[in-house]
Amino acid sequence: MKTLVDHLSQYADYHRDRRNIATHFVGIPMIVFAVAVLLSRPVFNVADFPLTVALLLALATSSFYLRLHLGLGVLMSVFMALSVWGGFVIAAASTGIWLSTGIGLFVVGWIVQFIGHYYEGRKPAFVDDLVGLVVGPLFVVVEWLFMLGLMKDLQKAIEERVGPTRINAASKTPHQV
Repeated sequence: MKTLVDHLSQYADYHRDRRNIATHFVGIPMIVFAVAVLLSRPVFNVADFPLTVALLLALATSSFYLRLHLGLGVLMSVFMALSVWGGFVIAAASTGIWLSTGIGLFVVGWIVQFIGHYYEGRKPAFVDDLVGLVVGPLFVVVEWLFMLGLMKDLQKAIEERVGPTRINAASKTPHQV
């Protein structure tokens, strides 16, 4: 079973250009929220509890995050819960609002992602490993924590495997030569 460092290093290897990482701070939250919106319909009432595919997906991804790291898992679970709650609110609106919000955020989020990967000069990580779709939101949160000066040991472990971030994607890190 892969560790937190394994997953984040594999994902980070596709994301060393700071411009690409910056686009992920915008694109990934948009995509996560869009998925929560789109999967919040239909609502199935199970023992008077509203159950949606969005909630089931959030529970599954939260358990994945919690297995990797308790603290990050709790943080990610809060973010997932907020996304599901927001998705549920928007899904309760008219069909037009629900669909236009969900599809609009999804499409714009992916456009932002692909702009970032243009700077990177590499395809998105999920193309080679679908788990990247789940690791991506965690990567954004971890990068945000790194920017705050937190989790230095994790940052060091990742950078030992894939090298530091850079501005110019054309400059190769030692492991890419």
